[in-house]
Amino acid sequence: MAAADALELAAPEVERLGLRVSRVLGAAPVAGDRALLERLVANLVENAVRHNQPGGRVEVDTGRAGPQSVVRVANTGPPIPAAQVDTLFEPFRRLEPDRTGSARGAGLGLSIVRSVATAHGGHTTADALPDGGLEVTVALPVDRRIGRPPCQRGRPRSWGGVGGENSPPR
Repeated sequence: MAAADALELAAPEVERLGLRVSRVLGAAPVAGDRALLERLVANLVENAVRHNQPGGRVEVDTGRAGPQSVVRVANTGPPIPAAQVDTLFEPFRRLEPDRTGSARGAGLGLSIVRSVATAHGGHTTADALPDGGLEVTVALPVDRRIGRPPCQRGRPRSWGGVGGENSPPR
């Protein structure tokens, strides 16, 4: 649901840029700070939209992979030298020469993503895509309370939804 919410918030910019959005939002329950987990997913989606090209593509997938809940966000942005991918997770780091604030952000989005993932026992990976753009994957432990009676568990946050969540944005 955090992924669906992030895509909904990004919809005006997606439309303005003429981006195509592919989403497969399977259940991906995680336990932790709801606001931080929502910010993690929102940062991934915002970056994929902001650092894209007009008419490009954004992919958002969520689901489970064994004992982990996973969110993967990819885009068709500008080419990124493979040697620079890990530096994008450093605070205030951007590919462009302006390393502090600009209309395209301050360079904090991916550092926040990594910090939130680490604080929740997870990890991030990123890969430069051959034709340009970036693919970022975050994996966090599945909420172990899933499967217990509702009275014994809190309200886990899910990155993805089920059912009709797989349709393209409006």
